[in-house]
Amino acid sequence: MKKTILFLPLLGILLCAEELKVISDNFKGDQQKGVSVFTGNVKVTKGHDELNASKVTIYSDKDRKPVKYFAEGDVSFYIETEMKEKYRGKSQSAVYLPNESEYQFYKKVDLIRLDDYRRVTGDKVILNTVAGNASAESANNEPVVMIFTLDDKKTAKKSSPK
Repeated sequence: MKKTILFLPLLGILLCAEELKVISDNFKGDQQKGVSVFTGNVKVTKGHDELNASKVTIYSDKDRKPVKYFAEGDVSFYIETEMKEKYRGKSQSAVYLPNESEYQFYKKVDLIRLDDYRRVTGDKVILNTVAGNASAESANNEPVVMIFTLDDKKTAKKSSPK
């Protein structure tokens, strides 16, 4: 049985007037430690952003505001940055740091910027959604691969009318 948990009312969180919604099969929370663990078909949405995983752990500060999200197990995601760039991808684990507006993706990362189909694969990819900065690293001497889709503008010379 799938359980829907609206994390916003649960912890009294206000995040830029957007609702943070977490849907999962199971939930365990420890308010004293500021840890909420969602397992089984987890789907986290906030605005247009979406994160899916087998398990998501949300760490909160003393004011019950999320400071770190850790997703693991077949992570997939859709992100829109402050500059309206759109990304889709997958990895084995991910960390989101809301105070830094930064996503960190780990292991078998495949990140695609949908606007111009730039694709990055590697073992560690970091994306800052405000500054638009990105970096990628690889493990085990594997290369980081970045693929660009370029328009081939072959133009035939037209003869000018005489």
